[in-house]
Amino acid sequence: SIYFSFDASGFRRHARGFEPHDLDVDMAGKRCLVTGANSGIGFATAEALARRGAEVWLLCRNAERGRAAETALRERTGNPSVRLEVLDVSSLEAVRAWVRGCPAGSIDVLVHNAGVLPHERRLTVDSLETTFATHVAGPFLLTQLLRERLEAAPRARVIWVSSGGMYTQRLSLDDLDWSRRTYEGVVAYAQTKRAQVVLSEELAKRWGEGVVFHAMHPGWADTLAVQATLPGFWRFTQGRLRTPAEGADTVTWLAVAEAPGGSTGSFWFDRQERSTYLLPRTRERQVDRVALWDRCEQVIAERTEASQ
Repeated sequence: SIYFSFDASGFRRHARGFEPHDLDVDMAGKRCLVTGANSGIGFATAEALARRGAEVWLLCRNAERGRAAETALRERTGNPSVRLEVLDVSSLEAVRAWVRGCPAGSIDVLVHNAGVLPHERRLTVDSLETTFATHVAGPFLLTQLLRERLEAAPRARVIWVSSGGMYTQRLSLDDLDWSRRTYEGVVAYAQTKRAQVVLSEELAKRWGEGVVFHAMHPGWADTLAVQATLPGFWRFTQGRLRTPAEGADTVTWLAVAEAPGGSTGSFWFDRQERSTYLLPRTRERQVDRVALWDRCEQVIAERTEASQ
């Protein structure tokens, strides 16, 4: 069942099949970027990469929380190559400005982990619904702007941290800004997490073999974000949730292990490739996939023109 698969007992059961040496990888000399790295799964992912010697950039919206994470990770891992980069991925102009100003050099791993789950409809400075901007438009733009640097690395990896909640939703481009619907934060979250999976597959197809793209979902992890945004769910599942490190295990595996580097465009859960559909009604048409890509490009082009 989903309940006994997504929870901590599911992770322990699935972990019995893990290859024990998959994560015994020296990441020295590798540059890894993790968005939303100040807590939860992002922090656990950054820690795992730093422990393996990688240069880890924490792309965080909040400077104070980001600095605290930077300090904690340096102390816990002994790795001085952990650095904070302040970036709000929901702002398209902030993404452009950060890419223009960030140090040159190739990028080996990009983890799209930053997430939000507002309970009320909010618009960003670009007049985009916040969940769509944070999970879809911003990461899409960041990936595109970093393409040259990703392609400069040998088989760089881009990893999208989706959610099991996306299984409940079909890709929907109708009313992306929620101006005609009563806002439902959980539905908006799940729909954008579905969109992330589709974008990962489309990027893999359109970019070819030079860069590896994978998406995954972490199961149910006990993070501050879950406690704050889904208190009822957290109380119901308390004591059964995965630790952030368990939720981040597959992210780390996708970033460092040899096996996932040999393919691209897949969806993973607990180091196993999984279907992206549990219900027939959630399967999108090819025309919808193309429309998502076109919509992302349109949004970025419109906001770029407006800012000039």
